[in-house]
Amino acid sequence: MKKFLLSTILLSAMFLSFHNAGAHCQIPCGIYHDELRFEMIMEDIETIEKSMNEINKISGAEDKNYNQLVRWVNNKELHAQKVQDTVSEYFLAQRVKIVPSDDPKHADYVKSLELLHQMIVYAMKTKQTTDLENVEKLKKSTLEYKELYFKGHGEGHK
Repeated sequence: MKKFLLSTILLSAMFLSFHNAGAHCQIPCGIYHDELRFEMIMEDIETIEKSMNEINKISGAEDKNYNQLVRWVNNKELHAQKVQDTVSEYFLAQRVKIVPSDDPKHADYVKSLELLHQMIVYAMKTKQTTDLENVEKLKKSTLEYKELYFKGHGEGHK
């Protein structure tokens, strides 16, 4: 019985620790799927937009379904956080390389940091409001960063 209990506890601890994996590991494995990351971000943005529309619809209804309202708010928060996590844990931590100020690529480096910061901030603003303008700004900065990113890395870069 003791062995079974110990095995169960160890197995549970192991499975519970997997939820912290994030967008990708931070060891130098060389496995990157950049196009996939952008697709995931755009899907998260679509989900945020749909969530906002549903929140606004439910909020304007005469007979409000508060259960559904809470679920849509939670969904919006989750996907905004996923955008922030992907930007910080994948792009900022692993894909954007530090470029010295005297390097000709420094301007693109600074622009990358600016756009990634915008993405994080606009994702935060989608958590705070149901203003669809923040979704549009998030889309715009994401698409602008994607264009800049692949300019430096080439389409299909993995």
